[in-house]
Amino acid sequence: MNKYIAATFICTSLISHAAFATSPPAPIQQQKQVSGYYQYQAGDVQITALLDGTNFMSPKLFQNTPEKEVHDILKKYAADQSKGVQTSINAFLVNTGHSLVLVDSGAASCFGAHLGSVLNNLKASGYKPEQVDTILLTHLHPDHVCGISQNGVANFPNATVYVSNDEANYWLNPKQVDQIPKDKQAGYVGTVEKIKQAIAPYQAKQRFKTYTLGGEIQGFKVMNTAGHTPGHFSYALKSKDETVVFIGDIVHSHTVQFDKPTTAIDYDIDPKKAVQTRLKQFAEYAKGGQTIAAPHLPFPGIGHIYSADGKSYQWIPVHFKD
Repeated sequence: MNKYIAATFICTSLISHAAFATSPPAPIQQQKQVSGYYQYQAGDVQITALLDGTNFMSPKLFQNTPEKEVHDILKKYAADQSKGVQTSINAFLVNTGHSLVLVDSGAASCFGAHLGSVLNNLKASGYKPEQVDTILLTHLHPDHVCGISQNGVANFPNATVYVSNDEANYWLNPKQVDQIPKDKQAGYVGTVEKIKQAIAPYQAKQRFKTYTLGGEIQGFKVMNTAGHTPGHFSYALKSKDETVVFIGDIVHSHTVQFDKPTTAIDYDIDPKKAVQTRLKQFAEYAKGGQTIAAPHLPFPGIGHIYSADGKSYQWIPVHFKD
């Protein structure tokens, strides 16, 4: 190689290197999390957990537990605290082989655009809304009932909606507002309006029904777990050797309320009774080994409750199966 060719090669290499150094590749776009549904087999029953979205709670909502202690518990679990205490909103679609049952329905648009994915995730899971024939509501808070309809139209046109008689009386009896403390009446009335809008399409077709303790619906045993709301109920379904309990809102945090199950939350209408219910149910499930399906534990919200001492508890999520 002569001197002219060598010099030209070196200059070209330097120019190419400089051009590369000043023009870095475009950043690779980060992709969104995809975790809309998860299917779990319990005996002969298929349960599809449906994610409605992720919500965040202020540490101040936890009663009789200092905020610093809440933060310490979250830190122990390596929980991200940047937006508050994280909680999922889940619903559960149960295929019994002869019936398709939806337990709770998510918030739809009642709390903002970050929630409301149950219907889309139900479709993505391979089912159709018109296949749902039964909807079991643990209670009538908007993040459980709003998902059953949209703009006055039933999202599940062939379904009958069930809720406890006590729950319906608390929210739908027009005289009840007089029993609510003055400072909470506005919030109560606002919640009632959301409930009425959600259930109206079903009431119009006589597809909104109530039940009392001792009943059974499509093989689900109804269980009074009042406290969070006056008519809060859970549902137990047995298939072969496995019992699955859809617990509703007896717990809102897999960290704070498992470490300190005596901690109520401001959402509880009767905090004392809510704590009593949680302690009773936790003890029973830790001893009995029932599979738990919970709307506010980390998606998919299916797992077991464990206790080493009968005082504090641990949430054991199901092991992933493909």
